[in-house]
Amino acid sequence: MHGSRIAAIGHYQPTRVLTNEDLAGMVDTSDEWIRTRVGIRTRHIAGPDEPVDELAAHAAAKALAAAGLGPADIDLVLVATSTAIDRSPNTAARVAARLGIPGPAAIDVNVVCAGFTHALATADHTVRAGAATRALVIGADKMSAVADWSDRNTCVLVGDGAGAAVVEACAPGEEPGIGPVLWGSVPEMGHSVRIEGTPPRFAQEGQSVYRWATTRLPAIARRTCERAGLAPEDLAGVVLHQANLRIIEPLAEKLGAVNAVIARDVTESGNTSAASIPLALSKLVEQGTLPSGAPVLLFGFGGNLSYAGQVIHCP
Repeated sequence: MHGSRIAAIGHYQPTRVLTNEDLAGMVDTSDEWIRTRVGIRTRHIAGPDEPVDELAAHAAAKALAAAGLGPADIDLVLVATSTAIDRSPNTAARVAARLGIPGPAAIDVNVVCAGFTHALATADHTVRAGAATRALVIGADKMSAVADWSDRNTCVLVGDGAGAAVVEACAPGEEPGIGPVLWGSVPEMGHSVRIEGTPPRFAQEGQSVYRWATTRLPAIARRTCERAGLAPEDLAGVVLHQANLRIIEPLAEKLGAVNAVIARDVTESGNTSAASIPLALSKLVEQGTLPSGAPVLLFGFGGNLSYAGQVIHCP
């Protein structure tokens, strides 16, 4: 069994931008209040005629083009999302249909904010086992569809978007480009982040999530680096789930990745749940901020109080 690697990555965001000033006209808030508490300036919001699978397909098409591949080269589609409205056909099947991918295994993964890193690990394991040759791994969420736009504590956080990666087997003798995953959860605290009810609405216990993320997760992120055989100071980049700048910065500092570029896309995109890691990574790659082959820690956390991380070689 050979390892796998990310061959290419792509992202997509809706064209509508919602600013903090816009939100101040909707709820009792202000630009200063939002920036001070979460660090967000803007977020992209999908229209009513832009479903999650459309966002996902746009990002996936860009990743395929960047890899120089076509739909027929893909035999597994994994979509991490928690905001799809319909249960069947699932989002992965709808993405495959939009792109014309013939006969893939099509699987949705719902681990909320840690969904992409769970899906990436699943693709890595599947390719290693020989059950797939090339996979499309997508994180896509339309958080605006589950937001309570009258609750200033949560509506200021959310944004919409998608990011996608093409995962393929490494050549014989090639070093694996996706490191071992470290994943887990705290099920008894799963109520701390919720998307539930009819219609479904996003809610969270912000202080509980903040304490958990800033006190428990740094050690887990360091163990993820150890599994990859690296020290945090060896990392060229750190892409954490883009939940809140007040979580990202202390977590990165406690990790000790002193030489790494830290993704802060949350300031422009808000919390896009499963989309946030591939979206932020794709932007860093597109900007040339991270060189090809550089070691980058991806670490998702949040909903279900789940987490999953791995060190990858930048595509």
